[in-house]
Amino acid sequence: MTDGAEPPERTLAEEARRSRGMLRFRNYFLTGLVIAAPLFLTVYITWGFIVWIDSWVTPFIPAAYSPDTYLPFTVPGFGLVVAIVCITLLGFLTANLVGRTALSWGESLLDRMPVVRNLYRGLKQIFETVLSNRAKSFQTVGLIEYPRKGLWAIVFIATGTKGEVGHRLDKEGDPMVSVFLPTTPNPTSGFLLFVREADVVRLDMSVEEAAKLVISAGLVSPKFNGDEEDPEASPSEPPDRLGEAGRQVGADATFNRP
Repeated sequence: MTDGAEPPERTLAEEARRSRGMLRFRNYFLTGLVIAAPLFLTVYITWGFIVWIDSWVTPFIPAAYSPDTYLPFTVPGFGLVVAIVCITLLGFLTANLVGRTALSWGESLLDRMPVVRNLYRGLKQIFETVLSNRAKSFQTVGLIEYPRKGLWAIVFIATGTKGEVGHRLDKEGDPMVSVFLPTTPNPTSGFLLFVREADVVRLDMSVEEAAKLVISAGLVSPKFNGDEEDPEASPSEPPDRLGEAGRQVGADATFNRP
């Protein structure tokens, strides 16, 4: 008599088929996630920046010049365009004699304000330093031992240490450099450090590649031409996508196939 149970080989074949189907589903899902997540985040961050600029600039635009007055819908990005045009026009006006005179008068007025003048001077000096040294600042990546010997951290090398700090710390033949140590996962925050140039290990990777490495907490590592392939690895061997369990189930199903 037969009890109606399926043969063992048929059961193993069904399990192998289901296993392969789940593996395909997982691979397709992960592939879609890798494509969709960066695209969504890029669009989301860009859209948020445009909306943020619009919320600041649009209230200062007269209603007669705003397209929202004549259109039944809001035009995103109009405030951003107006901001760019106004900043460019401001730079053009301050490049001539009349603009420089007006700028000097405004700065002299700010100099009479005790708290505001310190804030304005500090911000102006930061922007002037960053923009004037944009061709050579933060273009080199390095490694320093931080926060103790034996632990290494990625830093962005800004420039040679200047001013009183450089005068007090510089030694003949062993100058100091100013570096920025970013934090994970937000590389825009970090620490300003003054270290000996001899203690900095300069890297060939770009600032963008180093930022990706910091943001991903070491998961995204840039390619390096000096990497050597494992001599014991077989380059012609296809990658293992199913894993040991999947291969065993597939082998059993093939062996027991009627």
